[in-house]
Amino acid sequence: MNLYLVRHAPAEDGPDDDARPLSKKGAARFSRQVALLARLGVSFDRVLHSPKKRAVDTAALLERLCEGDFEVTPLLATAPQEALLDACAGGSVALVGHEPHLSALLAWLVMGEKAAGRVELKKGAVAHLEGRPRPGEMRLRWLLPARVARRVERA
Repeated sequence: MNLYLVRHAPAEDGPDDDARPLSKKGAARFSRQVALLARLGVSFDRVLHSPKKRAVDTAALLERLCEGDFEVTPLLATAPQEALLDACAGGSVALVGHEPHLSALLAWLVMGEKAAGRVELKKGAVAHLEGRPRPGEMRLRWLLPARVARRVERA
C-alpha cells in the first residue's frame, strides 16, 4: 500500500488550539503543494484526518486528489497506536495530522520504534511510505517539504 503522512499547513494563532484554522498564507502554500502532488501523479483512495480545524482545512485542500472518502479520526490527534494502523486499510491513503505524532508514526512504521524527532515533518510536508502498515514494515519513498513546491513553482 501507499501511505502518505501529511502535516497540516500553517494555521492562525488562537486560544483554542482545536479551533485554529489555516492562515491564508498556509492555505496558499499548501495549495501549491497539492498542485505539485497532482503533477507527480499522487492520488488517494481515502483521506483520514484529525478533528482539529487546521487538519480539517488541510485535508479539504486534498479533495482534488482523492477518489474516495474523507474520514475524521481522533487517532490522528494523539500519539500513534495500533488502532491507527488498523484504520489505514486501502491502496493509497493519506493521513493528515500533527507533530510530534506524525514523525513518531513515520519512525514506528519505518524503523519499528516510536521515536519522535528522528524525522521532522515541517508544516505542509508530505511523506510517502510504501509497504504493509505495521511497525518496521514500511519504507520511506520520499519526503516532500512545502518549500520544494514553492521552488518548483518559481522555476
